[in-house]
Amino acid sequence: MVQFRVLTPVLMMVLLVGLSACNGGRSISVDDNTSPQEILALAQGQVDRGKFDNAGDLFLEVERLYPYTIEAELAVIEAAKAYHDGASLIESRSAANRYLDYYPRGEYAALAQYLVALSYYDQIVDIQRDQQNTFRALQALRIVIEQFPGSQYAELAIPKFTTALNQLAGKEMDIGRYYLKRGQYSAAIGRFDAVVDEYGDNPHLPEAYHRLVEAYLSLGLNGEAARNAAILAERFPDNAWTIASQSLMATGRQSNSGVGLFGLIFQRN
Repeated sequence: MVQFRVLTPVLMMVLLVGLSACNGGRSISVDDNTSPQEILALAQGQVDRGKFDNAGDLFLEVERLYPYTIEAELAVIEAAKAYHDGASLIESRSAANRYLDYYPRGEYAALAQYLVALSYYDQIVDIQRDQQNTFRALQALRIVIEQFPGSQYAELAIPKFTTALNQLAGKEMDIGRYYLKRGQYSAAIGRFDAVVDEYGDNPHLPEAYHRLVEAYLSLGLNGEAARNAAILAERFPDNAWTIASQSLMATGRQSNSGVGLFGLIFQRN
C-alpha cells in the first residue's frame, strides 16, 4: 500500500469544517482572504469524509489563489491524489500533468508521473476491446521506471508494466487468431511474430509459436513451420502447445485452428 503524505488539519479549521458540514452539504467557498493552510485543511476534511472530487477542487484553489508557493506545489499533487481516489481519472491526470509541467523536479514528481500512469492503467479493458489506454499506460509507466529508478513508485510500476505488456500481447493473439480462422495466414503470422519478437517473456509465447506452425503449414512453408516448432520444443518442452505442434507437424491436422488454450484442451480430450 502506497503511503501518501497526510495533511495535518489546523486546529482552528475544525470549526470551519463543522460549519460547512452543517450547511446542507453545500460546496465550500474560499477566496483570497482564506489562507492556503486553511484551504488545505478544508480540503483534507473533504478527503476524510470521502468527498474526493470536492477535495480535489479545493486543493486546486490553493494553486489558483497562491501560485508558486510551497503550499501550491503540495496542493496540486494532493488534488491529483484526491481525484484518483474518487475515480475521477481524467481530472487526476490533468492535475498530475499540471504538477509535472510546473514542478518537473519537485519533491512529488515521481508520484505525479505514477498517477498519470494509473489514470490510464485503471481504465484497461479486456482484450476484446480497444487497447489505447493500455498503450498509454505502458508509456507512462516506462517513464516512472526510467526517470525515477529506485523510488517506491518505480517499484510499483514494474509489475503493472508487465501486466500491461501482457495485455497488448494478448490483443495481438486475439487478432492473430481472427485472421487464422479466416485463412488470412500472412496477416496472422505478422501478429504472432509481434508476440514473439516485441513483448519479451509473456504468457502467450507458447501459443504464439504454435500458431506460427499452423499458419506456415497452411501456406506450405514447412521449413518455417518446423523452425518454430523446434523453438517451441526447446523453450517450452512440457507445454501443451508443444505437444500440439509436434502432433500437427506429424499429422498435418489443424482441427484446433484459431481456438484458445481451453478449446485446445477440450478438443484433445
